[in-house]
Amino acid sequence: MADTLSTADNLAIRDVIARYAWALDTGDVEGFVACFASDGRFVWDAFEEPTVWAGHEALRHFASFFRDLPTSAGRQHHVTNILVTPAPGGAAARSYAAVALRQGDGPHALHVMGWYEDRFRREGGAWKIAERVIRDWSGPVLANFAGQTGAREARQRPAPLEGALYRPQED
Repeated sequence: MADTLSTADNLAIRDVIARYAWALDTGDVEGFVACFASDGRFVWDAFEEPTVWAGHEALRHFASFFRDLPTSAGRQHHVTNILVTPAPGGAAARSYAAVALRQGDGPHALHVMGWYEDRFRREGGAWKIAERVIRDWSGPVLANFAGQTGAREARQRPAPLEGALYRPQED
């Protein structure tokens, strides 16, 4: 493992992070899928049980579900404070994630306040997300603060998200 990443690699990884948000927020399903390695994993670790979508077919299902959900129009992912580091097999990144939703003339709602924990690797000459884990801004990440136990705080999955769960068709 290299001790550093080149500036070009760092910028390319940040570009993937931005393309992910733009694709998801504009309903570009294929653009979203293209951000991930062919066996890429997307893990939503905020609810009772983490939900995992693995591989392009499952990722396409996830992005299509959110594109087709009427409440998704007007959503914006804001990703900041990106830390990119070398990691075995590629690179890792952590970043803040806030998701706002435009609601008429406002005020607009902040729906998610959390962070991404990413692993990247090169595939076909380009940096791709090997795994993205979405976590709420709670629990272990706040363990250093007074009054915080650091215990994972799972919330109940909202009913509309049940349709996002990927269940491959059986032959």
